[in-house]
Amino acid sequence: MKILHTSDWHVGKVLKGQSRTEEHIAVLAQVVEIARAERPDLVIVAGDMYDSAAPTPEATRLVTRALSALRGTGAQVVAIGGNHDNGAALDALRPWADAAGVSLRGTVRESAADHVLEGETAGGERWRLVALPFLSQRYAVRAAEMYELTAAEASQTYADHIGRLLGVLCQGFGPGAVNLVTAHLTVVGATMGGGEREAHSVMGYAVPATVFPGSAHYVALGHLHRAQQVAGPAPVRYCGSPLAIDFGEGENVPSVAVVEVTAESTAKVRDVPITAAVPLRTVRGTLAELSMMDGDQPGWLRVYVREAPRAGLREEVQALLPKALEVRIDPDMLPQTAATARAERAGRSPRDLFADYLESRGHADESVQELFDTLYEEVSA
Repeated sequence: MKILHTSDWHVGKVLKGQSRTEEHIAVLAQVVEIARAERPDLVIVAGDMYDSAAPTPEATRLVTRALSALRGTGAQVVAIGGNHDNGAALDALRPWADAAGVSLRGTVRESAADHVLEGETAGGERWRLVALPFLSQRYAVRAAEMYELTAAEASQTYADHIGRLLGVLCQGFGPGAVNLVTAHLTVVGATMGGGEREAHSVMGYAVPATVFPGSAHYVALGHLHRAQQVAGPAPVRYCGSPLAIDFGEGENVPSVAVVEVTAESTAKVRDVPITAAVPLRTVRGTLAELSMMDGDQPGWLRVYVREAPRAGLREEVQALLPKALEVRIDPDMLPQTAATARAERAGRSPRDLFADYLESRGHADESVQELFDTLYEEVSA
């Protein structure tokens, strides 16, 4: 069978005030075109379809149309909730999804069977898929209790709960079918993409690849935005995001994964690049150096300007490079102090405290102090 694995669309993303709706329309159209060309039997969307738990109507319309279009290629479609998604809201869409032929799983339900999906390709290959949406630490404990596993003590780790849940859900894996898992989580040893929500990516949220059974033919993961294979008892892969979500992802190659596998063979994976999004680039230089750059080159810019901080510097940079969404002082231009003594607040005016802050940052521009004074007077009035 052939599988198209995609995730982390983050529809509704606004980057430094810049809407990316048109980019998402183009990117998802390209994903659908790839599905039409590749003719997969199954499309897996491994979470974070939205960037926000409260998506706009426009974002909801774009996601539902994309899922419908993927189903329209003839493939079975399975989508799960990620940490950015509102799982309960996705579950509320299940009547629509069922009618559209899309299997949508937003949260873990009381019935384990609700997360085990089965099907058969046009060529007669049987497949079985365990779909595990994102679980916070609190709900991982509740989910473990729902399935009446061994006592779920609060002291047990997140990885313990995920491992036990997958153990129950994957009990039916056996010969004669392609056994698949999709989940939205962080695996130990994987590389961050640069734009993930760190609170749900590090420390207690990382699980070892050993939580996945060796009987799985392919594990389709979402959450980390860089496409990569992870060593484990089964083929474990992140397909990455189909577009760079934030400037930390400028070096990633946006793609979807196409997987070919049978019940008797090892999964063969190839990445298909997605080129429709505007690239995100980081540039550095003085104003003179920046003025020599071609401001018409494609891509949104993060600029590290090698100038002393001063009022109006951002506007000067954006006049040279209109696509500069983020302007920062190059860290090399800031004072390298190990620790700045904290100003004593008692009896000191906000103006004096702000002046101390400016001095600690190497910012000697009196006009900035004057702007602060004006703002403070307005607020005080």
